[in-house]
Amino acid sequence: MTPLMIALLVIAGIVLLIAIGYMNHVVENNKLEKARTRVELNDRIRRCGEITETFPGQLMTPALKLLLTRLELNVTQRLLNLNKSDPSIKARIAELQALVAQGESIPVNNPPGPILTEAKAKDVRFLLEALHGQVTRAVQDGFLPTNEAKHWLREIRHLLVLLHIEFFNNLGQHALQQNQPGQARLAFERGAQYLRKQPDPAVYNEQLKYLEKLLARANSMVLTNIQPTEDEANELTEGLKAAEADADWKKKVIYD
Repeated sequence: MTPLMIALLVIAGIVLLIAIGYMNHVVENNKLEKARTRVELNDRIRRCGEITETFPGQLMTPALKLLLTRLELNVTQRLLNLNKSDPSIKARIAELQALVAQGESIPVNNPPGPILTEAKAKDVRFLLEALHGQVTRAVQDGFLPTNEAKHWLREIRHLLVLLHIEFFNNLGQHALQQNQPGQARLAFERGAQYLRKQPDPAVYNEQLKYLEKLLARANSMVLTNIQPTEDEANELTEGLKAAEADADWKKKVIYD
C-alpha cells in the first residue's frame, strides 16, 4: 500500500468520524427539541384545563368555553404528532372534538365563585393572564387569525374590569353588613375611580352609577355615625358644656 493510499484512507476515516459525530449531534438535538416541545405542549394543555375548570362561573361564557376547548384541542393534536401511538391523547382529542362540534351550545358547568377577598381576585387575574398568554401563543402558532385574537384580547380586558367591579362591590357590601361604613365607602370609592380611569368609561356607565349610588349611601352612613344623637351623653358635648360653664364662672369672678 502506497503512502498516498494510506493518507487517503486516513483522511476518509477522519471525514467518516466527523460525519458520524455530526449525525449523532443532530439526532441528540432532535431528541432534546422533541422533549422540550413535549414539555411545553403538556404545560399549555395543563393551563388550558386549569382555566376551563376553575374560571368563576359568573364570568365564564359559552364563547369563552368554546375558545378554551379549541385552544386545548389544537395543542393536543400537536402533542399527538410527537406521541402517535398514545391512546390517551387520541381519546382526549375525540372528547375535545365532540365539544367543539357543539359550538356555543357547549355546556358551561363552572360554579359561581364570588370574588370576596383580594387573594381570590388575584387568583382570577392570574387565570386571565394565563388566557392572554394562550391566545398570544395560538396566534404565533398560526392557529388563531389575528382579528379573532384581537377580539379575545379585548374581551380579556373587559373580563378584568368585571372582576374589579365585582371585587369592590362585594368588599363594600360586606363592610356594610359588618356595620363598617367607612371601609365600605373606601371600597366603593376605589371601584368608582377604577371605572373612571378606563379607556372607554362610557361602556361601564351603568356600573359606575351603581357604585356611585352605593358610595353616597356609605358616605351618608359615615356622616350619620359621627353626629351625636340628642339623647346620647356625648363626652365631647359634655366637655364643651363644662368648659362653657367654667368660662362663665371665671367671667363672673372677674367682673364681680
